[in-house]
Amino acid sequence: MNLDKIPIFAALTEKMKWLTARQSVLAQNIANSDTPNYRARDLKPLEFREMIEGPKEEDGVQINRTNMRHIFVDEIASYETVINRDSSQTTPTGNAVLLEQEMMKVAETQIQYELTTSLYKKNLGMLKTALGRR
Repeated sequence: MNLDKIPIFAALTEKMKWLTARQSVLAQNIANSDTPNYRARDLKPLEFREMIEGPKEEDGVQINRTNMRHIFVDEIASYETVINRDSSQTTPTGNAVLLEQEMMKVAETQIQYELTTSLYKKNLGMLKTALGRR
């Protein structure tokens, strides 16, 4: 049974992909907290319609995944990043990364990921119960 064809599982999977990509962007912000003229970035918030439909495919050559368990690197690059233009606290070198703010975003993303995986497990459990498998 392919769970990606069930809308709730497809939406939860898309949300987990977005949260994974966001965690990667936030980690880059923290890693570049001392880089001159670096501005913190974040992912554009995932809209509900985008979460249901998934990322848009561009024209041209696409990488083909032969097995759903294989890591697909382009998934992270498929979300739009936004540069934080709020430069109220900038270092003399021009760096505008606030570590406290980035750590709060990392914690928020982790909590959302745990919630999403919990919802996925609960829905999977309900599906197993409905099918008579436990």
